[in-house]
Amino acid sequence: MASDEGRFIDMMRALAGNPAARGLVDDVAVVPFGGETLVITHDMMVEGVHWLPGQDEADIAWKLVATNLSDLAAKGAAPVGVLLGYTLGPDDARFAEGLGEVLRAFDVALLGGDTVAAPAGRSHGLTAIGRATHVPVPGRDGARPGDRVWITGAVGAAMLGFEAVRDGQAGIDSRAFRRPQPRLGEGIALAPQVSAMMDVSDGLLIDAQRLGAASGVTLAIESAAVPLPASLDRARRIEAMTWGDDYQLLFTLPPDQAPAAAAIAIGRVEDYRYNNVLLDGAVPPGRLGYRHDRPAD
Repeated sequence: MASDEGRFIDMMRALAGNPAARGLVDDVAVVPFGGETLVITHDMMVEGVHWLPGQDEADIAWKLVATNLSDLAAKGAAPVGVLLGYTLGPDDARFAEGLGEVLRAFDVALLGGDTVAAPAGRSHGLTAIGRATHVPVPGRDGARPGDRVWITGAVGAAMLGFEAVRDGQAGIDSRAFRRPQPRLGEGIALAPQVSAMMDVSDGLLIDAQRLGAASGVTLAIESAAVPLPASLDRARRIEAMTWGDDYQLLFTLPPDQAPAAAAIAIGRVEDYRYNNVLLDGAVPPGRLGYRHDRPAD
C-alpha cells in the first residue's frame, strides 16, 4: 500500500527547520545569497504516471523542465539554470533534443546532474534555480479575507491533450499536455502586487484548498467564472477543475487592485468556514485533484 503523502510530508516538515524551506508549505526554497535571493525547486516525473508509454521523449524532456519553471513562475523568479537527474531509456537522443528545445525556449542553462540505469521503470528529476525579481518572494500564506481570487487562464486543456495522446487523436491539439508553458512573464509582473500565489499543477480545486490552508482562509470559487477551453464540453467543468497539469497561476489580490498580467477573477477570499475551498458556496463533491499517494478515480 502506498504511504500517505501528507504523513510523509509532515515527517519531512519536522526536519526542515531552516527558514529557507518555508515550512514546506510552498513548492520552493527561498535562499538569501549575497545580494540576491535564490528560488530553488525540485520536481520529478514517473513513467506511467506523468507520461504515457511510448510518448515522444522530446515532449517528456520539455515537460520536466517546464513544470519546474512553473514553480519559479509562481514566485516571480527568473530562471538561472537546472540540474537533471535522468534514467537512461530507449531514445536518449530524442530526450536530449527536446531538452535543448526547452532550454533555448526559456533561456535556461543546463548546469549539471546525474544519469542512472534502472532494470524496470523510469523516473526523472530536475532541480531548477531562479533569481527572485521581487522581495519578499510571494508565498501561499498571504491571502486575506476580502481579497479576490484570480487565475491567468483556462483549466482543462491539459486533460483534453492527454486524452488526445492516449487515444491517438492526431487532429486534436495536445500541446497543453505535452509541452506546457510556464507563466514566467506573468509571475514576474504579478509578484510585486499579489497577496498569495501558486501554480495550478494538481487541479484548480485542490490547489485552491492548499492556498486557503496555508493562509488560514476559505477560497470561495464561482464555477461559472472559471475559464475553460472553447472545445471542452461544459458538462465536464468539474472534471477540468480537478484534473491538473494546466500550470496557470492562481493568486489573490486586494479588491481595489487590478492584476498586472492578464487574468480572470474566479472568486473571493473569506474568513475560514468549514473548508479551505468552496465551490458555489458548498464543499466540492468528490476528489479535489491529483494526489501522489492515490490513483486517479
